[in-house]
Amino acid sequence: MLAVDGVEGFTTRKVAEQARTSPPAVYELFGDKAGLVREVFFAGFRLLGDRFAGLRESDDPRADLLRAVQVLRTFVRGNPVLAQVMFSRPFADFDPGPAEREAGVVTREFIVGRVRRCVDAGIIDGDPTDIAHGLLALAQGLAMQESAGWLGSSRASVNRRWDLAVNALLAGLARC
Repeated sequence: MLAVDGVEGFTTRKVAEQARTSPPAVYELFGDKAGLVREVFFAGFRLLGDRFAGLRESDDPRADLLRAVQVLRTFVRGNPVLAQVMFSRPFADFDPGPAEREAGVVTREFIVGRVRRCVDAGIIDGDPTDIAHGLLALAQGLAMQESAGWLGSSRASVNRRWDLAVNALLAGLARC
């Protein structure tokens, strides 16, 4: 429903209609609209975590990190509105608390682990957590721009801009 109707069309009444139930039943299950959005938020991070879990480590830490970024890119491109709920907080009545922030830890820690391998291998230099936050912010921004059609008019230009941004960040962190 989010993918079809977007954030604006995501109402408790519409969710109830789609589920062939009543708004009071939705409220009974989720408490309020914020509770419903919270469950969507958690489901998004579970889906992304499942995608990361499918990645195996190779002997090339940099390639493994780039594959993780690609998984995030593909996830956001395939689920732009869900990613918006996860990363942008588009609902005024949903203010993520500690439990919701914890949902993103799996994603962050996965990326931190991949960055740490690059640091340990001498490929890049810096604090793995700081680098992971920067890389995630870059990837999320690029993915949202791509989903909105603002990153380029051809697949080649979009891919070129992704490669430029991610490789420039990693090159800037290379050990001298």
